[in-house]
Amino acid sequence: MPSFVGRILRFILKLVLGLFAAVFAISLLLAALIVVALSLLKALITGRKPAPAMVFGQFQRFSPKGMWPGNPAREKPVNPGAGEIVDVEVREVREDKRRP
Repeated sequence: MPSFVGRILRFILKLVLGLFAAVFAISLLLAALIVVALSLLKALITGRKPAPAMVFGQFQRFSPKGMWPGNPAREKPVNPGAGEIVDVEVREVREDKRRP
């Protein structure tokens, strides 16, 4: 008989701890949802992008291989013309004042 009572108490304890864990997880998700909603509302009011969006956008723009590891590498460089060296002779161009 004590074994049966022990099983019931363990089941109730597991059930209560599981409910506490579920309430905790749901409250964390709700808090994150509220923070995201307030951040988006602030972005709409001020007209600026949210900081996390700007950080990921800059990372994607300046990363040579792109943002996600599964995507193919970019073909064009981030700053076109940065790797090219052009040697030219400098000369002054003057306007010809004799033209009518």
